[in-house]
Amino acid sequence: VSLKKTVDILAELGKAKSKKQVLVGFALETNNEIENAKIKLHNKNLDFIVINSLKTKGAGFGTPTNKVSIINSNDKVEHFELKQKSEVAKDIADKVLKIIQSKK
Repeated sequence: VSLKKTVDILAELGKAKSKKQVLVGFALETNNEIENAKIKLHNKNLDFIVINSLKTKGAGFGTPTNKVSIINSNDKVEHFELKQKSEVAKDIADKVLKIIQSKK
């Protein structure tokens, strides 16, 4: 099998991002979650990154709940408890809205 490196779409979007745009990334890390996510956050010019947990029972794929951490562009980490995925989506949307309001 021959593999070919593809374009990192999120990194390309980060390069082209205007000051009014908000760019969010998502990560699923198995080791050094916070450190690896911070590297992605800065390398891809993200406003924040959402880390999905694999370590918590009831979180991740195939469940109605998830546990995430969010790291902002200043490297502030916010951990959220296990909750319904619809509530996680609201937390993410609230963060996006706050950033949009701060860029006005």
